[in-house]
Amino acid sequence: MKILQNSGEPIYQQIADQFRTDILAGKFKQGEYLPSIRGLARDLKISVITTMKAYEQLEEEGLVTAVQGKGFYVNAQDSEMLREQHMRKVESALSEAIAAARIAKLTDAELMDTLRALLMMQDD
Repeated sequence: MKILQNSGEPIYQQIADQFRTDILAGKFKQGEYLPSIRGLARDLKISVITTMKAYEQLEEEGLVTAVQGKGFYVNAQDSEMLREQHMRKVESALSEAIAAARIAKLTDAELMDTLRALLMMQDD
């Protein structure tokens, strides 16, 4: 796990985002426990409180459940919910790309050509 100290994003948010991505990508399976709060804090050289805040955010989102004395385990993920969450990420990324394209004064055709080229590169 990579944490950027001088990122504008809080450390707990970076941790939560990385675990969320890994859970949604299936890197953590249903019932699998996340690393211990203390262990992760030690590995990342950050506060236990910061780690706990990230885990609590994931719990609020329904991605993990806390078990007293055992830690946090990954909840079953509804495939439709997963699709929706991925769709939101795609929409967000595309919105950012459109905003950047407008700043660069790209035409819609140029933007679509860029997207098509990137899609073809992914298929290789």
